[in-house]
Amino acid sequence: MTFTTACLAINTSMTAAGIEDGRLLRSVSKSGKVNRDTLSDWAVWSVVEQSSKQIGIEHFGAHDLRRTCAKLCRKSGGDPEQIKFLLGHSSIQTTERYLGSEQDIEIAVNDNLGL
Repeated sequence: MTFTTACLAINTSMTAAGIEDGRLLRSVSKSGKVNRDTLSDWAVWSVVEQSSKQIGIEHFGAHDLRRTCAKLCRKSGGDPEQIKFLLGHSSIQTTERYLGSEQDIEIAVNDNLGL
């Protein structure tokens, strides 16, 4: 799934659920009505844990999602300082550990020097 496809799916879901602002993940009553209440940390963790096991990933945690978010933001041109704020880090060094140091061989850092 591409980033654009994922965004469209999220927007469609938000529109169908009547969510105009606030948190994306909300609790749903047994009758299917979307509540204004947000999901608890435990509920989110439970969904992530069950979903990862269904696709064959045994050891998967919330920080895996945070690292993936950080790396996707960086890959799409996000500034590390802004990613730091997004993740709630007090130190840029923590954010840099999340981002890792992957080299993009197709677009080398020195390709645009003009030499």
